Amino acid sequence: MQARKKYVLLALCACCWLLLFYWGGLQERLLGLLTLTRRPGEVLRPWPDWLDRALLPPYAELGELQLGGGPGESPRQRRQTWAGVYKGSRCRMETCFDFSRCRGREGFRVYVYPPEKGDRVSESYRKILTSVTESRYYTADPREACLFVLGIDTLDRDQLSAQFVPDVDDRIRGYPLWNDGRNHVIFNLYSGTWPNYTEDLGFRVGQAILAKASLNVEHFRPGFDVSIPLFSKEHPQKGGERGWLLRNTVPPRRKHLLMFKGKRYLTGIGSDTRNALHHIHNGKDIVSLTTCRHGKDWEKHKDARCDHDNQEYERFDYQELLHNSTFCLVPRGRRLGSFRFLESLQAACIPVLLSNGWELPFSEVIQWNQAVIEGDERLLLQVPSTVRAVGFDRVLALRQRTQMLWEAYFSSVDKIVLTTLEIIKDRVYSHISRNKFMWNSLPGGLLILPEYSTHLAHYPFYYLNLGISPGQEFTAVIHATSPLVSQSQPIMKLLQVVSKSKYCSQIIIVWNSEKPPPPRSKWPPMPVPLTVTDGRRKTSSRFLPHVAIETEAVLSLEEDTVLLTNEVNFAFNVWRSFPERIVGYPPRSHFWDPVKKVWGYTSKWTNEYSIVLTGAAFYHRYYHHLFSQYLPSSLRTMVDRMSNCEDILMNFLVSSATHLPPIKVAQRKQYKDVPVPQSTKTAPWANPEHFSQRQECVNAFASWFGYMPLVHSQFRLDPVLFKDHVSVLRKRYKDLERA
Repeated sequence: MQARKKYVLLALCACCWLLLFYWGGLQERLLGLLTLTRRPGEVLRPWPDWLDRALLPPYAELGELQLGGGPGESPRQRRQTWAGVYKGSRCRMETCFDFSRCRGREGFRVYVYPPEKGDRVSESYRKILTSVTESRYYTADPREACLFVLGIDTLDRDQLSAQFVPDVDDRIRGYPLWNDGRNHVIFNLYSGTWPNYTEDLGFRVGQAILAKASLNVEHFRPGFDVSIPLFSKEHPQKGGERGWLLRNTVPPRRKHLLMFKGKRYLTGIGSDTRNALHHIHNGKDIVSLTTCRHGKDWEKHKDARCDHDNQEYERFDYQELLHNSTFCLVPRGRRLGSFRFLESLQAACIPVLLSNGWELPFSEVIQWNQAVIEGDERLLLQVPSTVRAVGFDRVLALRQRTQMLWEAYFSSVDKIVLTTLEIIKDRVYSHISRNKFMWNSLPGGLLILPEYSTHLAHYPFYYLNLGISPGQEFTAVIHATSPLVSQSQPIMKLLQVVSKSKYCSQIIIVWNSEKPPPPRSKWPPMPVPLTVTDGRRKTSSRFLPHVAIETEAVLSLEEDTVLLTNEVNFAFNVWRSFPERIVGYPPRSHFWDPVKKVWGYTSKWTNEYSIVLTGAAFYHRYYHHLFSQYLPSSLRTMVDRMSNCEDILMNFLVSSATHLPPIKVAQRKQYKDVPVPQSTKTAPWANPEHFSQRQECVNAFASWFGYMPLVHSQFRLDPVLFKDHVSVLRKRYKDLERA
């Protein structure tokens, strides 16, 4: 009997525990429901955010580490703010993007809403809109558009800013194409306002893609939003400055190991991290300087350290520190992003990030662990020992990657905007998109067009990485503008010379004469296939991606070029060692005129050159695709209108992709332009306006690229034993030395 009572008592205790557990959990859920449905005006005590204090250093305050909110902000307020910004918080491309708009004949096209009368547009947003409208994706017809960009300036959503545009929500809802933001991309640099600087934009984003700086990983919608860098209004529209790393030094250490120089916030969000930076400053190899002398009321809030910090701050020059530091601290500011990030990349000063929760720019495609070191705001004192432990080889690799990323994606507003568009385009056409290797190796994702191919081995930039060599045949493309009236014309001899090369696979003649091409019977018999294609009297047609070109190498020739078969063979063998460059014979050069402040063009034969004319040159066939698809139609139209400069434009394009000069090979000393027979059309170079047009072209091309991509060189490749006083029997290309 006692045993029975004992078991009953134990069962009752177990039931009580189960009831307590059940009702306790239910009450918690009911409390959550009541909080969501409380009456207007009713104030409930907010629940705290529980964090483990034991894991945090003593200088980190609990309230300051609450993600996404400021002092006194409740979880419900943060949820409301977050929901207001991201109505489609679960948006993905599959659920919030209309792919059918991108499947038409027009493909990926971007429409920009026209500005409304009286709209204020900031300088930075004007640059963004200019980048879109001048891109190859722009369309003025919204019916053709796959993607839409607002004409309203949404960059600065700080209500205290002079650039803040009110009533955005009401205005965009009146757009017939808005459709809750579907297929729209919204650019933003600054969100929220004092004191919390939340990610509130002041209007509902809905299903729009957010291209935003300082994005928090908790609010970032992977595969949908795009994190962009914070850039200043002085950031250049095009081109931009080159990176500061001109040469590698071994060992790669600089004068200072670690540096930071910037503002210190005395109160508010972001102050905690920067207030602690003085702990690592030693004035020797680690320079960490802050100043509280900024803002109107800084003296009212200054603390005991302000005067000493301000005095120490003036001792060092910021640019000198950038040039002479191995690592640069990039702590968060009021928002997660900082101008220091791009400044460090350009200076080849390896960024050390102290911004917990920051979704790094273009993180979807860029492997940032190869360029930066990510620290932890809560473990600031461990940063010096961390950077000291980085080896020389790792420093060199990180530094070189900063330069590659800077020049490929961040040196101009154009590149930032185009990278954003290309990432979205890769999502839309995922079956023909770039892989991570293409995005993270030279020349960068913007110069790799996946419509050409998705295989690395089909591009000239990756042969060395893949351990392969280009093919052993070439296709000759001859540009013909004169009617065929005689069998003694230079083009007839040229056909015989080229076809005798053991490397020649086929010959294509691009016919740009006013008269129709002659029948096949008028052309001489040859051991290789001959194709005549209509160039439609466009000079740029010689660089179109002709379907008939099946070899990797292309030999571009003018109809009046004079070469020997051995010269062709030697140049081709040189090109196989440098497949990403232009390799050829006739050199030209450019120079800067300090008086007129313009670029000049010269044909003088000197030891230095920057252009190899495509009248006799080898290059990879991918550049045909890049020429016709990457360059804007305005430049190709200019070339066709002048019937000039297409060779200069091709040199600009290749040098911008490789950052390398072309390669000149040895040619016969007496090589000259032969006089044109009276029965043929006058050669273009004989036109008095020919030279002045080329001067104009050089400046127009440099303006579009935003900088001068051409690179000077004194490098020339000759055959072994070329011009040496030895027996000709020992020389492979002995014809090159004959008079």
